[in-house]
Amino acid sequence: MDLKYQLSVPAVSSALSPKTWPFSLEWLPHSACLVGGTVRDALLERESEYLDLDFVMPVGAVETAQAIARHYKAGFVLLDAERQIARVVFEQGTADFAQQVGSSLEADLERRDFTVNAIAYNPHTDQLLDPLHGYADLQKHQLRMVSPENLREDPLRLLRAYRQAAQLGFTVEAETRLVIRELAALLQRIAAERVQSELNYLLSSTRGTTWLAMAWQDALLGDWFPAATAQSLALVAAIDQASVMLQDTVPAFAWELFSRIRNLPKNQRYQAWKGASGDQSPSQKLPEPTVSGSTRTWLTTAKLTSLLPSRVPLAELQLRRLKYSRTEVQAVSTILRCLPHLCPAAKPDDANDATWCFHPAQLNLSLRQQYEFFQGAGATFPAIALLALALGTPLEAIAPLIHRFLTPDDPVAHATPLLTGQDLMTALRLPPGPRIGRLLSAIQLARAEAKIGTAAEALQLAAELIDRCEC
Repeated sequence: MDLKYQLSVPAVSSALSPKTWPFSLEWLPHSACLVGGTVRDALLERESEYLDLDFVMPVGAVETAQAIARHYKAGFVLLDAERQIARVVFEQGTADFAQQVGSSLEADLERRDFTVNAIAYNPHTDQLLDPLHGYADLQKHQLRMVSPENLREDPLRLLRAYRQAAQLGFTVEAETRLVIRELAALLQRIAAERVQSELNYLLSSTRGTTWLAMAWQDALLGDWFPAATAQSLALVAAIDQASVMLQDTVPAFAWELFSRIRNLPKNQRYQAWKGASGDQSPSQKLPEPTVSGSTRTWLTTAKLTSLLPSRVPLAELQLRRLKYSRTEVQAVSTILRCLPHLCPAAKPDDANDATWCFHPAQLNLSLRQQYEFFQGAGATFPAIALLALALGTPLEAIAPLIHRFLTPDDPVAHATPLLTGQDLMTALRLPPGPRIGRLLSAIQLARAEAKIGTAAEALQLAAELIDRCEC
């Protein structure tokens, strides 16, 4: 079979077309080839606003990168001096230049993970070089390993197969999946940060849920998530379904699932809620959010939580092992502590049992209980509500809490202080100490229950509590 394919002139929008590059083709040696995911995605007609180009060449990779960076006044980064890999950073993308591994381009391609990533394109000759028949696998929409040895050499490729299948909408070829199962135990040797990166993509993609379940079935996740069960993976799928339901019914709240930062103005969030409730026109609804593989969102955090033990100390231990940040560990801990407010937890027979025992509930929380719940949940509320819905708690039961969360001046969900600690100490001549915090909490709760509404009333309440020795 002829392994070189003559291409028609690439589409102007394709990454294979030098017209889309931030530098001129004349700066590339004639032996340089575009390789990897850039070629694969271009052949699949997958477009990206941000260019990510990868070139290999027999010699002079770093020198070529330096010359291009100098001429175009772009950023230059030496990624690996020993392996001769450098990066040029442009405003609209990056270009990596690497010295080929082995005596030929074919030898370099034979060291890669999957055949669809082992296709090279020479922009000077307008030819594809495809020694491993990756183009045929692209047409079949399947991932096929280059060799078992290549997977063994870097076991992260075992998990990457499932991530790329999710990313591309591909299947994993049967023999490749069989080899992955045989080598699955090797994944525990990989640095946790690298494993976490692949997991985060699977968690952030709806298509990733299916492949996350397959990775668990194929024994890739057992060492990293020892508490995960078939029920855990079913809950991940239920979380996706609940998210879709929220996008249809409460789009403003669905938007919250895709961010940890409230960069949408609070009044706009409230208007979007009213639009979804019928008080405003449908045009108030927010567009569906777009999530990238690296995004940390409340949606992905809810899914991550479902794979962990229900006991907070064990969950924190597993997250720290995977090198999640302190913020992420604290978020999951808060979710696990607050979830029983919306989904009561049955007491396990074994005190050491860390499996999930949460049950759906028809909520009837008092104002005090709602206030205390929001005080504990804070910004994690979207993830807690999503998990509760996925576990079977009806939307009608959670809707009042969602309404409060989306209402910017709600005194229960977003309590704002009538007084500061300094106000109390000055007006009532109190010394600093734990009593100040207890008084402030009592004032906030009284305001949430509509018993007080002004600073003067707050001071009067504080004085009465002190007189009654209740604080």
